[in-house]
Amino acid sequence: MSSHAVIKQMAAALFREAQFISHIDNEQDYAAALALMDELIEDYDAQKPLIDILGAAIERWESSAPEFEQFNAAIADQDPAISTLRLLMEQHHLGVADLPEIGSKSLVSRVLRGERRLTRDHITALCQRFGIRPGLFF
Repeated sequence: MSSHAVIKQMAAALFREAQFISHIDNEQDYAAALALMDELIEDYDAQKPLIDILGAAIERWESSAPEFEQFNAAIADQDPAISTLRLLMEQHHLGVADLPEIGSKSLVSRVLRGERRLTRDHITALCQRFGIRPGLFF
């Protein structure tokens, strides 16, 4: 038997056992996919190919399932710069007084409310501080 035939047989067996790996059809599949993902990421380097396939299936489900419709709409309406800033603040347990890269507490508050925009200098300084790419703000 050729190596391609063996690969095809093994893939067919895997997808018969756990079809949700490549396509999620319902909440039960989604829950199984999330549970498997939790296990796979414990050994990320060895499981990366399967993580990539499963991650794509989860992303498709979360983008199209009715129960995520309201959440997806709310996310689509958010300014990516403000979302990124809020996430950084949450991850690093920062308040409005903890971002001298932007300026005063009142300026940070105004940015978070959407009354002011982050400038190029703000974004550059934040990227340097947190070791992230500027594209996350756009």
